[in-house]
Amino acid sequence: MANVSLIVTIVRKGWGDKVLEGSMKAGAEGGTILMGRGVGVHETHQSILGIPIEPEKEIVLSVTYPEKTEAILRKIVDSCDLEDPGAGIAFVIPVEKVVGVCHQLGTQHDISDR
Repeated sequence: MANVSLIVTIVRKGWGDKVLEGSMKAGAEGGTILMGRGVGVHETHQSILGIPIEPEKEIVLSVTYPEKTEAILRKIVDSCDLEDPGAGIAFVIPVEKVVGVCHQLGTQHDISDR
């Protein structure tokens, strides 16, 4: 199984496409955008009629090889100004095992071969 990293980026709703575009310009071969909600230290808690409203977020998952991770992460940070307070967060997680990334490996392998 391939040695890969997972870049997780959490940004405001509507910014997921910017993350995805930036990561692909830097060498990522795709990504997944999930919807979420939550609040950060730089966001105010809002409510309507006493019901708390949590700001909507987009979570972008990008699986990539470690040699590409730094360039992709840097492009994500630059595309979304993640170094500005409240803009979002990105982090990298090492992935122990992965299947289904055949397009990056250049060949297709059956899971039983592993």
